[in-house]
Amino acid sequence: MAATTTLQPPHSQLHPAHPAPPHSPTSEGTSRPDVANPLVDVSMLKVLAQRGLVDALNSVNGAKTLVLDPSLAGPLSLVTEVSLLKHHGVDKMFWLEPGPLNAATTHVVYLCRPQIKWMKIVADQIKRLTAGSTTHTYTLILVPRRTSLCDRILEEEGVLGEVNISSYKLELIAIEDDVVSLELENVWREINVDGDDTSIFYAAQALVTIQHAYGLFPRILGKGDGAKKLADLLIRSIPPPSSRTPATLSHTSEVIDSLIIIDRHVDMITPMLTQLTYEGLIDEFFDIQNSHVKVDPALLAPPPAGSASPGTSATPLPTGLPTSTPSQSKRSHHLHSADHLFAQLRGSNFAIVGGKLHKEARRLEVEYKRHHQAQTVSQLRDFVGKLGGLQNEHQALRLHTGLSEEISTRTRTEQFNKSLEIQQNLLQGYDTTSQITGIEDLVAQQAPIQIVLRLLCLANLVTGGIKVRVLENLKREILQTYGYSYVPMLLSLSSLSLLTSLPISKHSKIPSPPAFAPIRKSFRLLSDTLEAAPKDISYVYSGYAPLSVRLVQCVAQKSAILSPAASDNNGRDDKDDAPPNANANSDPPSPLPLPLAHPITGWKGFEDMLKLLPGEVVDRTQHSEGRADTKPAPHQDRPMTTMVFFLGGCTFTEIAALRWMGTQMQGRSFLVGTTGMVNGSSLLQSLGDGPSVAFGPMT
Repeated sequence: MAATTTLQPPHSQLHPAHPAPPHSPTSEGTSRPDVANPLVDVSMLKVLAQRGLVDALNSVNGAKTLVLDPSLAGPLSLVTEVSLLKHHGVDKMFWLEPGPLNAATTHVVYLCRPQIKWMKIVADQIKRLTAGSTTHTYTLILVPRRTSLCDRILEEEGVLGEVNISSYKLELIAIEDDVVSLELENVWREINVDGDDTSIFYAAQALVTIQHAYGLFPRILGKGDGAKKLADLLIRSIPPPSSRTPATLSHTSEVIDSLIIIDRHVDMITPMLTQLTYEGLIDEFFDIQNSHVKVDPALLAPPPAGSASPGTSATPLPTGLPTSTPSQSKRSHHLHSADHLFAQLRGSNFAIVGGKLHKEARRLEVEYKRHHQAQTVSQLRDFVGKLGGLQNEHQALRLHTGLSEEISTRTRTEQFNKSLEIQQNLLQGYDTTSQITGIEDLVAQQAPIQIVLRLLCLANLVTGGIKVRVLENLKREILQTYGYSYVPMLLSLSSLSLLTSLPISKHSKIPSPPAFAPIRKSFRLLSDTLEAAPKDISYVYSGYAPLSVRLVQCVAQKSAILSPAASDNNGRDDKDDAPPNANANSDPPSPLPLPLAHPITGWKGFEDMLKLLPGEVVDRTQHSEGRADTKPAPHQDRPMTTMVFFLGGCTFTEIAALRWMGTQMQGRSFLVGTTGMVNGSSLLQSLGDGPSVAFGPMT
């Protein structure tokens, strides 16, 4: 049997399983620089996911051929390994795609999302196999649930009676020990463009699972129409009290003090901005998918012998042989906090990443020099014992230095800096006419379409709309430059109020975006802070605080908005606090103690500010009887975890801001939940119609 491997997204290689996954107890520690060590252990989600998959596979006895939905390969790589699938009877694997299936086993198992396109492919392959001389049995496992629409499609295709249908309840996946994700695609589009609330139901069921493990959320808060739907559905999903009610659903949680739901559509400015943290820029330029990124194989160690990747529907998994070599394609690398250097860099503004890498290089140089200073057997033995760890650290340094150099090359281009300048000027409300002209210049230069559209949407959001003549000219230039395949996307942007023309007709069905100037002032979105010694979450965008995270602060860190000076106890530059005649060689002054986290009291004090933003306001409490009312939750005099759930997607930069918040107070850590990881390009990509509007990573 081939070496233990992990599933990767399509067309990538399978690599050995990491010895210590990010949610494994062996990889956790109290020294994590970017995580506030949440009380909630999300490793149980991996156990649930593995158990559910094993049960689904074991329902089919004997050897089986697994036909896998390509969009599930990435999420499954975070919860299972190929060796586990083989152990439970999977003989060969194929991608689910059009064309005949060469199944050598009697049992054929399809594992896919409940989507129409997959049902038609499954039906076609079953018809082809049934027409042959070989007898097969077919099992369709739908993720995360079986739907009546899928049954109807299979019935119309005439194969419903030929296939056994079941479901695999894959819900929240731990992508880090403080981040869980449904890893769903196009949720924002489905909710806001298609009017499909299926993903809200999935999110509610996943949050019920969290409550099964840790008890009811004492308080549920949120902002946005989607947040209201999710909160209502979540409360209705709690069964009425009975003798069969799980004990955890009979009382409120003792470790989670609240759930804060942020509807992505409430804050569309943040994803339209270019992320400026290290992990955010990796996502912008290299496109992180399911915590994996494709990099130059020269930056990674040679691939292990015996690795392989799933084949197409015409070619099975070639056991022991890779489908590609490093010289032919980039390799997929898992970005996770077990890489301690990455854990230190990921949430940092990219402006200071170079200095951190230089410091790490100097440290490793000193460690290696100790080898030459070793004179006794004991000293040599100590060095040899550390050698393996030093080599791993050296490899990590090589990888991140290479990534940083490539990012630096791209951030030094004229187009990138021009786009950043336009963003900063738009956020400050400076000469918006000139910024629109700058966007027109980028179109004339044939800058990447995602840069142009993100800037255009940003201009629309911060100005409240664009003059009719100017907007129509811009649309015409975009279509003539990039192609008329972008017409559906532009229409969708208009329907979402991301592109609106001024003046807005009284009879228009397209609502105008909210005025940005009062929002910017009320939520203190612009502030000066040092990237190397941040005093505010605005460091992640070099002066702009994500509105979504400001909303979380309204609930969990009120002083950061009402009295910002009171929250600047930490993250400061100690040199600023030293007396004028202090000796440079003396010990630095001790940092002020972290303030205690205040109890969650809802949106109190921010009611007028919330009215500036679109969508409903949510503030509900849950009690042991499983019903909601408006009584405040009792204050918990112990450390607690606050769960923040992003409906419609979350950026890596927002996670970095929440992690930083967790380091600024005692007694509260954050657990981030999301329907999936997004950025401005992926959100716009979801509005496209077909492969002709594929963006790819920003260049």
